[in-house]
Amino acid sequence: MATIEAPTDVTTMHEAFRRGVEAHPDQVLVRTLDDAVSWTWREVAERAGRIGGGLRGLGVEHADVVGVMLSNRPEFFPVDLGIMGVGGVPVSLYQTSSPEQIAYIVEDAAVRVVITEQAFLPVVLAARERVPTLEHVVVVDGDVPDGVLSVGDLEARAPEGFDAAAEAEKLRPDDLLTLIYTSGTTGPPKGVELEHRHLLAAMSAIGKVAHLEPGGKVISWLPAAHIAERGAHYYAPMIFGLEVTTCADPRQIAAYLQGVRPTWFFAVPRIWEKLKAGLEAQLGAQPPEQADAVRKALDAAIQRVRLLQAGEPVPDELEAAVKAADEKVFSNLRTMLGLDRAKAINVGAAPTPTPVLEFFHALGLNVAEIWGMSEGCACGTLNPPERIKIGSVGPVVPGMEIRLADDGEVELRGPTLMRGYRNQPEKTAEVFTDDGWYRTGDVGRIDEDGYLWIVDRKKELIINAAGKNMSPANIEAAIKSAHPMIGQAAVIGDARSYNVALIVLDADLAPAWAKAQGIEDVSLEALAVNPAVIAEVQKGVDAGNATLSRVEQVKKFHLVRGDWAPGGDELTPTMKLKRKPIDAKYEQEIAALYA
Repeated sequence: MATIEAPTDVTTMHEAFRRGVEAHPDQVLVRTLDDAVSWTWREVAERAGRIGGGLRGLGVEHADVVGVMLSNRPEFFPVDLGIMGVGGVPVSLYQTSSPEQIAYIVEDAAVRVVITEQAFLPVVLAARERVPTLEHVVVVDGDVPDGVLSVGDLEARAPEGFDAAAEAEKLRPDDLLTLIYTSGTTGPPKGVELEHRHLLAAMSAIGKVAHLEPGGKVISWLPAAHIAERGAHYYAPMIFGLEVTTCADPRQIAAYLQGVRPTWFFAVPRIWEKLKAGLEAQLGAQPPEQADAVRKALDAAIQRVRLLQAGEPVPDELEAAVKAADEKVFSNLRTMLGLDRAKAINVGAAPTPTPVLEFFHALGLNVAEIWGMSEGCACGTLNPPERIKIGSVGPVVPGMEIRLADDGEVELRGPTLMRGYRNQPEKTAEVFTDDGWYRTGDVGRIDEDGYLWIVDRKKELIINAAGKNMSPANIEAAIKSAHPMIGQAAVIGDARSYNVALIVLDADLAPAWAKAQGIEDVSLEALAVNPAVIAEVQKGVDAGNATLSRVEQVKKFHLVRGDWAPGGDELTPTMKLKRKPIDAKYEQEIAALYA
């Protein structure tokens, strides 16, 4: 498979962008699905230059941090590039951030300018009331109130004779490119300082493994405050010449997949779980004979996947049956999903249940797990599309080194690792060994082929009353994958005699199931106490437990009334569990499960 490698003589991300402008100025860089906005590389460069000039007029100098609170929209590209071009450091704010959370980052990063949109203006202005040093707020859309600048107002501030190209020439490889604030699962978020050279190395490594090529298509739909979004849907497109379609509402990603048909797609496990559940629901609605035929084809294809994964030969009869099913059924499903042109498909940020991965591999969609963290530009290991080991997160990417500490903690070393945590030298020192290895906090094992298998977060392992170590993430994955009605699961069992779980119903599939059963009140609050729903979830827990050892099994569970929203009390914006806040918030419910 052909791959265009990142140019080795490019030293800054802005230089990579400038090379793209020179190579294909009239190619579309960023667009909306309906093409109401469709900007070429040249047009983005011109807009970025004007924004950069305005920022310089506001006093933004080299290494100054500028806040960006935008949804996934084309304006993000010229805004971020404009900041970068004058040597500024963009820090994206999660769209779910409260005024207090915004104020914390504004103070910690010494932000004097925030660029946002109408939807988030109230919380940004509320944050400004708390932090007087936030001098300017710029809005990219609509009319602006007093004390707020429009993009036109900003551009008018540019100094006379400002030369955007000359300013960008001053950038150096070890200049800060961005700040990524960690999601704060164990305390206040830390600002990860990433330089141009870090992201160039990371994107080059990912491009080599994922075979990224000019003309490819991606969808920008994850929060820009997360390193995965910045890497996959912003920096990589600038390096490899990809076309980006922005999706402002992540709940619409299924429709965008069909409309864009991306060549590279990355999603968190929950998306793949919901896509699988949706396909299975459609299958269940088909006439019995037709549904049975598809199920038999899927069973055969999954059997083939398992044989290939085990390194065992596939019988000719099975190979022929799966090939016939692929031509008649699976190819149509890939097209229906919008993934028929995908050359690389990745999942990351949390463990993905094996049955989910096997399901998509059976359909001919070889979803590959990737593993990384903000501190390493989300680039640690990656399964190559041509040799995926289901359940592993792949071998270390080119240019990086990996090893295990005595206690099994995974350590990384190489050119993608951060400069450090902003304003926290002691925290930086804690995560680096004396010889420069980064302590990831994950426990894993490395097999004979160099593939990494993650056990769990070091600090999150459950050690029960008998001293048995268990991975809550693996238990949760088993429970969630056992029934589509289970949206989230948080397993508790540390220092206890058995494991219990808090379970959240899937906001889409649970009400649909309830309607089919004739249940009138299908609100999540009502369903959580409905005996029929509880019994159905119990079936899922039982099925999940059947795949676990006896000590790992969930003995009791509590159905949470309501949902857990990304960025809320229980989940980070990237849908990681906030375990300590969950333990505190649901202390009584957990105690009742052990009563």
